[in-house]
Amino acid sequence: MALYTMADLHLSFSTEKPMDVFGERWKDHPEKIAERWPLTPEDTVVLPGDFSWAIDFSELAADMDFLEALPGTKILGKGNHDYWWETLSKMNRFLEGKYPSVRFLHNNSYEVCGCSVCGTRGWTLENSDEDEKVLNREVGRLKTSLQSATAEPVVFLHYPPLFGDLRCEPILDVLKTYGVKECYYGHLHGAGATNLAREGEVDGVRFTLISADHLNFTPLKVRD
Repeated sequence: MALYTMADLHLSFSTEKPMDVFGERWKDHPEKIAERWPLTPEDTVVLPGDFSWAIDFSELAADMDFLEALPGTKILGKGNHDYWWETLSKMNRFLEGKYPSVRFLHNNSYEVCGCSVCGTRGWTLENSDEDEKVLNREVGRLKTSLQSATAEPVVFLHYPPLFGDLRCEPILDVLKTYGVKECYYGHLHGAGATNLAREGEVDGVRFTLISADHLNFTPLKVRD
C-alpha cells in the first residue's frame, strides 16, 4: 500500500478543451497519465484540484470514467477550474454505483499509510474584500479538515501558499498551528510560474509542487 499525489489533470473528454495549447508536453496528456500511472489497486492517490474542465456532472462523467478505470483509490480536491464541484452530498450521490474508487476531500480527512490526508483549495490574498472573504472560507475549511485528522496530518492544496516572495500568511499560520510538516500544491504551469515555485523546507514545513506537467504526468509517491 502506498500514497501518491498529482494535481491538475485537466481532463476534457466531453468538453474538448485541448491542453497542448500550453506546450508540447501537454500533447495527448491523458494517454501519458494512463501509461505512467504507478498505482496498484491497494494504493491511494490525492488529486488536489483542476481534475476536469467539465462544468456539470453530465460533462464530468467521461473524465470520471477515465479515472475510475485506473487502479487505486482516488481522493479529489477542488481547484479553480473545477466548475462542476457541488456540495459534498450531491457529489457523493453522483458517485453512487458508478465510481467506487473515488472520494472527495472537502471539510474532512482520510487516514492513509499512517497519515491523515487533509486539505482544501486554498487561495491567495490580493488586497480586495472579495478575495479576503474567499480566503477566510478556505482557512476555515482547512482548519475543519485538520481538526478531523486522526494521525499525522499531510496537507494537499490547489493554490500555492508560497510563490516567489509572496506568502499567504493565513494559510501558513494554520499549517504552523496544527503542526503540519508536509504540504503539496499544484496550480502552477510553465517555466514562468514554476521557476517562482517555492519547494523545500520553509518555516518547518516541506513544500512540494505537484502539477501534472511538472511531474511529467507521473504521480509522486508520498508514503509507502
